[in-house]
Amino acid sequence: MARSDTRFRETYNALLELCAGLSPDDSLPSENALGDRLGVSRTVVRACLQRASDDGLIRWEGREKTLLRAPRDGDRMPLELQTEDPETLEQRFLEWILRFDVPAGTPLNVAALSREFGVTPQLLQEFLAGLSRFGLVERRKKGGWLLLGFTAGFAVELSEFRSLLELNAVQHLVTLPGSHPIWPKLEALRAEHLDLLDRIETDFHDFSPLDERFHATINSVVQNRFVAEFQKVIALIFHYHYMWDKTLERHRNQAAIGEHVALLDALLLRDAAGAEQAARRHLLTSKTTLLSSLRDHRLG
Repeated sequence: MARSDTRFRETYNALLELCAGLSPDDSLPSENALGDRLGVSRTVVRACLQRASDDGLIRWEGREKTLLRAPRDGDRMPLELQTEDPETLEQRFLEWILRFDVPAGTPLNVAALSREFGVTPQLLQEFLAGLSRFGLVERRKKGGWLLLGFTAGFAVELSEFRSLLELNAVQHLVTLPGSHPIWPKLEALRAEHLDLLDRIETDFHDFSPLDERFHATINSVVQNRFVAEFQKVIALIFHYHYMWDKTLERHRNQAAIGEHVALLDALLLRDAAGAEQAARRHLLTSKTTLLSSLRDHRLG
């Protein structure tokens, strides 16, 4: 089996211990040095650094990694899952695929994975059966499960399906009455985007969660159980791809903010044609960025 989620959690906790020996504004060692010290690959190191950056523990800008605050007890990651909540299991399993190089064609050992994620084998079997509808896993003819993997082909299909869902949401959104609660939400999102644009030089890492909320808000106007089900997987994958490619990250995020604002402006004007054009442009950019991230991460 490939590098495990448990390894990530153990490494992240070890990184916290390392940070506990530093003072705010101190610099962390290089990725190679951290990998040697923690006994893991650079892929795992980057995953841990991204988590630390997302949690506000460090500021990560290219090769510069600066401690912002001392680690707290709540920063530590539990090594075992204490709940059998299916949604939690789904998120952790997808994170395991996306954070590490789990190649397509990897057989999945249910007994080992149930221990890995701290759930019963029966729950894991039910989860994998449900996950198979997304095309990430399939049942083997002789029993057991096979990971089909997150590949470039999967990314293309996912992007195309995402475009169908989101363009439908945009077309629906512009027809909503002025009294609908979506409009103040879009106004607030626009303000958040402009605020981040003013801070983009230092806070460009904040774009990923904002991007996730932006797309979730637009899609929320379509009350469709099938859309909601697939949207969870789409959101998670497009959220995590930001951690893979750090090249020109600030410029890429700045450009995406501009595309978001253009779409928000068109929506707020009830400009159906302009909104569709802006949505298509941004969805194409997102698809290109995702494929580029896969190549750089050697998953494509």
